[in-house]
Amino acid sequence: GVTTVLSCCAGGIALDIYRKRVSRFHSYRGLFDQYIAINGLYILGKFARNKLEKDSKDYKNVQSNILLERLRANEDTKYGKDFKFSEIKSTEDFIKKHPLTRYSHFQPYIGKIADGEKNVLTVKDPVVLAVTSGTSGQSNILPMIKEQRGNFFFHGIATLFRCMVNAYPATKQLLQKNLKIFYTPKWRVSKSGIVIGPNSSSPTNSKSMLSIYSTPLPGFEIMTEPEALYVHLLFGLRDKYIGMMEANFVSLIYVAFHTLELEWQTLVNDIELGRVNPELNINDDVRAKLNQLLTPDPARANELRTEFLKGFDGIAKRIWPKLNFVLSVDTGSFEHYGKLLREHQCKGTPFYSPLYAATEGLIGVNIWPEREERRYILAPRSMFFEFIPVEHSGEDQPKTLLPHEVDVGSTYELVISNISGMWRYRFGDVVKIAEFYNEAPVIEFLYRQGQLLNIRGEKTSEKMFYKALTDAANQWPEVKVIDYCCAESVMLDGSDQGEENSRDHSRMPHYIVFIELKDENTTLTPEQKAMIDKMLCKDFFVYESFRKKGSIAPMDVHVVAHGTFLGLRNFMLETTQATSNQYKVPRVLRRTDAVEFMMKHVVK
Repeated sequence: GVTTVLSCCAGGIALDIYRKRVSRFHSYRGLFDQYIAINGLYILGKFARNKLEKDSKDYKNVQSNILLERLRANEDTKYGKDFKFSEIKSTEDFIKKHPLTRYSHFQPYIGKIADGEKNVLTVKDPVVLAVTSGTSGQSNILPMIKEQRGNFFFHGIATLFRCMVNAYPATKQLLQKNLKIFYTPKWRVSKSGIVIGPNSSSPTNSKSMLSIYSTPLPGFEIMTEPEALYVHLLFGLRDKYIGMMEANFVSLIYVAFHTLELEWQTLVNDIELGRVNPELNINDDVRAKLNQLLTPDPARANELRTEFLKGFDGIAKRIWPKLNFVLSVDTGSFEHYGKLLREHQCKGTPFYSPLYAATEGLIGVNIWPEREERRYILAPRSMFFEFIPVEHSGEDQPKTLLPHEVDVGSTYELVISNISGMWRYRFGDVVKIAEFYNEAPVIEFLYRQGQLLNIRGEKTSEKMFYKALTDAANQWPEVKVIDYCCAESVMLDGSDQGEENSRDHSRMPHYIVFIELKDENTTLTPEQKAMIDKMLCKDFFVYESFRKKGSIAPMDVHVVAHGTFLGLRNFMLETTQATSNQYKVPRVLRRTDAVEFMMKHVVK
């Protein structure tokens, strides 16, 4: 009886696998693991998606219930006693009795956790002290309990997977490998033995899914990014039937294609010979393991060589004809990289930006993979959400609104209370309410408050500046902007560069803009540089008024040498606690050493 049932199930699975297009680089075990993972996640995704649908129709009560449950669970912690959680009986009580907070509010408590004290912010012990990327300044360390990871997986990953498969059925119908660009982080350990590092997706916390990726396990043992990226590309290129390109952020995919343009001949040669480039600086043991997995493939090498020699426009679809889409966050600071890829290497390939998340946890889910606009339903069971009208965000304790009180089209600073003990936390994100899905707010991410240009109270957002830059660049024939960032002139006051930079402006404050162009032989005329300032004046009357009064001087626009922004990336990774998987390009530089780094690379 049981044996017969099991045999029938095994036979059914085997037949189903046989019917699907299978990557020829699967082992039998890897094939089975991927089949189970994909089908299991699809089934789980059905429950997660249905749960989201149900919760979105009762959003106010769901939010209230998760808040009160978490307050009850943690009322006997040190923090719970300090802030009298036992006296909080409603959402209104919580907002009235607990202050709005910033990171400094939690620092003493997090210090106690790192030193080994129990029952501080949460009854449950943190499994990770998660390091933020530090894009807007200094990296912070936040506790994360196991349930936060579970919430992220069920309400985030499972939901997006269901939506993804429904939009792109081939992701389930075909057992293809995916090329995921991510790197193994270096972990530290606190005094109490809690690991310290990123909580973003990495090989370390994705072990159950590694079989679906084209990079073999030994590749994840490589700890240096250039060598690890080379191996990602090598094993991705040899598989013609890659189904998806994936990375936490689209900037990682942009860097991968940039590297491919530089290294394709060496990579193709390695595929032809069936080996890893002997010049690659990797451990001999890892090299031996990788070489065992490679066999000479001159036919695939010739295919690749033919396509690369045609150029890199639309190269993704030409070398991987069954590529379904690119899965990666491409909003905010990453919007420019997504635009460049869609116009060039990934022309004709759909992009899906599935999640809005931070070190603090899952914030929103994009259930519309095929929409061009990036909109996210605020995940009702992940965090408790409050909103500060952006015009009041300069206040210390402004009045907040709840999700049912916000208006479509309005802009708010987002306030979160997460499961790991960050209560009424102002983490710096500003969003716009785009619509409601049933009762659930659907938001568009606008900018991080730490990424505002603000020298006279004008508060120029990243989105505003990027629009001005794009509008100006559209009028520059034969010139393509590869990357950019800005700084406030005060960052250079007192430095040699600052003296030179300010000479023509009678030391009036102004924006410093750094631009890298695609063609290193091109430059920008003074008139072209001035267009950015003119466009920002046209689009943003507050900036225009300060310019007319002479309170803000004209922008200084500098063209930097080719490769400067990759150099900035390496510089920031070397001098902060951020890892490659979580690095976000700072569109506004907040560190003097970073501004000086850019000034040293100015060419025109």
